[in-house]
Amino acid sequence: MADQHFPTGTLMAGKRGLVMGVANKNSIAWAIARQLSSQGAELAFTYQGEALLRRVKPLAESIGSSILCECDVTNDETMDSTFSKLETEWGKIDFLVHAIAFAGKDQLAGSFIENTTREGFKSALDISAYSFVDAGRRAAEIMNDGGSMITLTYLGSERVIPNYNVMGVAKAALEASTRYMAADLGPRQIRVNAISAGPIKTLAAAGIGSGRHMFRFNKAASSLQDNTDPMGVAGAALYLLSDLGLSCTGETHHVDGGFHSVGMPQELALKESLGIS
Repeated sequence: MADQHFPTGTLMAGKRGLVMGVANKNSIAWAIARQLSSQGAELAFTYQGEALLRRVKPLAESIGSSILCECDVTNDETMDSTFSKLETEWGKIDFLVHAIAFAGKDQLAGSFIENTTREGFKSALDISAYSFVDAGRRAAEIMNDGGSMITLTYLGSERVIPNYNVMGVAKAALEASTRYMAADLGPRQIRVNAISAGPIKTLAAAGIGSGRHMFRFNKAASSLQDNTDPMGVAGAALYLLSDLGLSCTGETHHVDGGFHSVGMPQELALKESLGIS
């Protein structure tokens, strides 16, 4: 079913894949799903718990998807069940979208060295990084050669972002995992990439301390002097998951209005955005 807000076409016609991590209609994963659907893809979704099912089910139904799998990425039984269901329903898949990350709110404020606990560190790395490795391994077992996988990351993996803390470490591990997965799966022409999106007002972003300042600063300092548009991220995902991205793998692709490339923002734009005279 085509989505009138996203470019339509046939780039993903005949392709089937799993989207992990839709939380609500504002999720980056949902923007990606809408774009893939508008290009002809058939989608399945994961959810965790009844509360998320109530949000995800109507979204999935709106694009004609009926396959929803309850999945906790820290639980091997539910991971087994998810990919077993896909194999039963479809036999093979063509792509995987991984948009799952978590760190306790107490880990995402103040001092990284003082506030990061052993359990918080282990949990963030397990859910935010290892889950992609685990899902990618399982997906590869039922993926057609020439398929594609993407995950979502953020610049906090490369640079210090106030209050991002242990999530930055987890995202760095996620990006390294992407490169190793790409090397392992390359002989089958399965491509594995990460999209480093700029700040977008999602449920996940709301958990990061000083979020308002992050959005204002990114808008002022980026080359485009604007915040990241979910449609831009969805377009990049379409490129990486379709045959348009045929020779791209092991890449961390920045979609942040050029923020990552700026060493020093324009003074006037920064003052106007931050309300400095």
